Amino acid sequence: MLPGAQREVRPLRQQILEHVRAVGRVARAEISRALGVSAGSVTTLTSELIGMGLLREVENASPAITTRGRPRVALELVAEGRLVIGIKISDERNTAVLVDFAGTILADAARPAPPMRRSLDQTCDEIGALIDAVLAQAGRPREELLAVGVGLSGMVDHETGTVLWSPHLGPDMPLGAEATRRFGLPVMIDNDANMLTLAELWFGVGRERSDFAVVTIEHGLGMGLVIDNRLYRGERRMGLELGHTKVQLDGALCRCGKRGCLEAYVADYALAREAATALGRAPQSPQVMLDALYAEAKSGNRAARSIFDRAGRYLALGLSNVIQLFDPELVILSGERMRYDYLYAEEVLHEMRALTLVEGRAPARVELHAWGDLVWARGASALALAAVTETVLAEARAA
Repeated sequence: MLPGAQREVRPLRQQILEHVRAVGRVARAEISRALGVSAGSVTTLTSELIGMGLLREVENASPAITTRGRPRVALELVAEGRLVIGIKISDERNTAVLVDFAGTILADAARPAPPMRRSLDQTCDEIGALIDAVLAQAGRPREELLAVGVGLSGMVDHETGTVLWSPHLGPDMPLGAEATRRFGLPVMIDNDANMLTLAELWFGVGRERSDFAVVTIEHGLGMGLVIDNRLYRGERRMGLELGHTKVQLDGALCRCGKRGCLEAYVADYALAREAATALGRAPQSPQVMLDALYAEAKSGNRAARSIFDRAGRYLALGLSNVIQLFDPELVILSGERMRYDYLYAEEVLHEMRALTLVEGRAPARVELHAWGDLVWARGASALALAAVTETVLAEARAA
């Protein structure tokens, strides 16, 4: 009895601007074909965007877009003078990238982070230090900075900028509002798995796909989902917490305080917890313990190998659940832990397929993307770019 949900439709000017950003340099005819709009509309709106100082014409060397009797002309974004920063807040290392309006990285920075929960002021100090670092490295004035995107682990309400729970911060922290007040510009906050998914959507395989899932293996286990070219967050904007789905009643203790979470069997702190016993060592940082555990597994230590094998089986269970629930054609496995090949060995993918009901359809494809650590911050920069594009368009039209 309710009317059908109306998906938000972005104005055509914004769609054109974002298409040019995604392609880099493109002819008007190609924009018309890609967006399914008339050539006349594209000509009118791109002329307006040129007049606003957001697009410019450039000579295009591609003979594929040449029209008889006309020079090869394409469009590109005017990227100068409009900057955003993407930041990832993490357990041991915070990272940041400075990008221009076209999404090109101009500078990056990394700073050590204390392996403990931080207060609101401490977190804003860390964000401020990274902002200063990337601006100084690029030699760019703060006045050119339009927005900052921040990703971190935990339950994050993207619309309000509130961190409800995180292993890094205290509960119910209004990080977005406080950082916006302190730095005097919009600061957008989101879950870090969503940031990695945005990086895939803007800069990776997602540029050519409308629907896909991303599963991240890092300090925790996260998930992102793209439906119809848009990041899906859930009705209350905090869904897809794959790491906190339950796989064992009264099972291993998770860092969220509950038992039996998938993360408690796959994430680095879970493997490090067992590594201390298997290797007979005093607990050290998860990174040190994991590297030692992996070396022992590769050298034939059966106890070390069994820890990775068990984690791989639980990961297969989690991936099977993702496929069964959302039916994606493509699942991307990504994150720093991709270098531990036991977690995604063919045995793991075989078990995932065996656990999944796929009668009558082709099984979901799994791709491995071993991005560098800056990918999280780059995804956060996409969050900031998406937010400021509407503002820049509105200001340019009003000028």
